[in-house]
This record gives sequence, structure tokens and C-alpha cells, in this order.
Amino acid sequence: MLSMKRVVGAMSVAAVVMGLGLGMAGCEKPAPAPAPKPVETPKVDAPKPADAPKTDAAKPDAAKPAESKPAASAGKKKFSFGVIAKSENNPVFQAAKTGAFDAAKELGAKHGVEIEVNWRTPPTEDAQKQAQAITDLVNVGVDGIAISVTDANVLTSAINAAVEKGVAVVTFDSDAPASKRMATYGMDDADAGRILAQQLVKTMGDKGVVAILAGNQNATNLQARVRGVREELAKHKGISIKDTYYHVETADAAVQKIKQVQTANPDVTGWAFVGGWPLYTTNALAGVADKGVTVVSIDTLELPLAYVKSGEVKALVGQNYYGWGFESVSMLLDYAKDGKKPEQTAVRAKVDIVTKENADEFGKVWDKWLGRKK
Repeated sequence: MLSMKRVVGAMSVAAVVMGLGLGMAGCEKPAPAPAPKPVETPKVDAPKPADAPKTDAAKPDAAKPAESKPAASAGKKKFSFGVIAKSENNPVFQAAKTGAFDAAKELGAKHGVEIEVNWRTPPTEDAQKQAQAITDLVNVGVDGIAISVTDANVLTSAINAAVEKGVAVVTFDSDAPASKRMATYGMDDADAGRILAQQLVKTMGDKGVVAILAGNQNATNLQARVRGVREELAKHKGISIKDTYYHVETADAAVQKIKQVQTANPDVTGWAFVGGWPLYTTNALAGVADKGVTVVSIDTLELPLAYVKSGEVKALVGQNYYGWGFESVSMLLDYAKDGKKPEQTAVRAKVDIVTKENADEFGKVWDKWLGRKK
């Protein structure tokens, strides 16, 4: 038995030697020894920090790469934020611009840091240009981006790409709810639509035919306002809705659409504008308001206020346009500087209602919103 064990042992040793010889013969390098280097050791610990963001990344409002950004910004004294509104030629976005730059000045002084606002708004609405602006801002290394979304279908992927590269994004006015943006600021648009419809019913009574002027049909904020108008008017059996009318978001295109619809449908007795586009020019309601048709509109801007004072528009519903810029920069700073997110994903702005009775007083806020000195 003992000699047999020795034989078996000798055979095993020979097999091992042969195996090693074959392994070496099939390899260009003389020794496989470097392969099992203790490279595996860090990999045992690596999943631990990576696991924490995964839970948040599964949520639509969280961005995994962005979670590491505030830690890297600890003690940082200079921050840069990109702000992209829908269009340069719209007064509400000029108010947002003033708010963003005021936030940079005031919050910078408050926290002892320098804040730069990189304003990248296209001259007119263009989702593709907004998407390019996001890419450009990420490439220059901004600490965060605020954007009013022209078309969520186009911009969601651009927003997600920014977040995945560690740049936090917030939206204002118009949202991209399916994106990885951190938060959104603005009024509840569906609620604003309901309030607008209530103001219309208050003036025209519980009967009539209503047309809805709706701008860009791809803008989520406008769609929500239309939904709110329709939901509220559905409660009044004496009121019917002729239709919802979309158009290019310029004053001229809006006025043309109104006149076209009113001429073709003389039975329309009320208009609900979910944006104030036609009111950004003069004499927009000739053949409408002067024919006894009731008009209410979103947007408490200076030119629309003139229509309220003249009685051509019965009520305006609006929000803190200045806050679009100020609050967006504030949220981005909180996150970039301290890793602090808003308590709620949707940060709601107060809704303002302006009628002939308070139009003069409300008009004074535009001195601040447009940065004018009294």
C-alpha cells in the first residue's frame, strides 16, 4: 500500500508539472504569475459607495452622478449657473433674467461666494437650440442649469445627459417631468387653468361658447393649463367649448388665429387665452372684445394690464416671473454648495389674479421685475 501511494504521488506531481508546461507553452509571456496580482482587493469595497446612489437613481427626480457634485464643491467660492429661458423677446423671460442676476448678486453677498449667471436663451422659441445650449454649458463646466422647457420630447434626453455628467438641472415655468431634473419651479398650471376658467364664467355667466387659445401644443405647461380650463368649464352645463386652437407663439400669429376663429365662428362668446401672446401688441382684440365677447388671459404683463384697464380683458392670471430666475438660481446654489435639495420636487409659485380694480397697483411690480429704477 505504501509503495502504491508513492506511485500515485509521483504521478500527481508529474501531472502538475506537465500541466504547467502546457500552460506555459500556450502563452507568449514566460510567466502567468502577474495575472493574480492583488488587484481584486479594492473591488471588494467598491460596491459599497456605489450602492447608495442606485436607490435614488431609480427615482425620476434623482440623478446618480449629481449626488457626488456637492461633496466636490465643499469650500468652493465661485459658482457658475446656466439659465435658458424659452425666448429672449418675451417680457416674462426678461423678468426671469432680472431675477436670476439679482439672485447671483444677493445670494453671493449673503453666502460670501461669487455667482456667475450664464444666460443662454435663444431669440425665439427653439427646442433644438435649447438642447445645444445645455450641451455647451456642460462643456464649459457650469455647476448647474435652469431651463424653461420648450418641448419636453426634445429636451428630456439633453437634460438627462447633463445630469449624468454631474450637472444638476432644475426647470422653471415649463417642465420636463420624465427627465432627471432635480426640481421644477412655477405655478400649478392645471390649477391656473381652472382659475382662469372661473374668472371667465364669473363674467360671462353660466352659458356661452368658449374658444381656447393655446400656443405651442408640445409645451407641458400650456397643455396643463388647457386641461384645467376644460375641467372647470365642464362643471357648467350651459357652457360648451368650441375647440382648442394652437399657433406659433408670437403676437402676430396669435392675433391672426383669434380673428380667423372668431370670423369663422361668430357664436363664440368667450375666449380663454392660456398665454398672453396676442396682448403683447396693440389693437389685438378688434372685432372680439368690442363685439361683446368676454376675454380672460394668463400672463399679468404690462401690455396685457393695459387691456384690463380698458375693459377689453376682464381678468389676468399670472405668477412670479421674476421668481423663475431668482428661485431657480437659489435652488441650484443650495445643491451645488451644500448638497441641499428642495423639500418637494415641485416648488409652487403663488397665483396672482388681476382685474380692473387692482391693475394699477399690480403694475408697480414690473419696475422691480424689469430692473427699472423708480
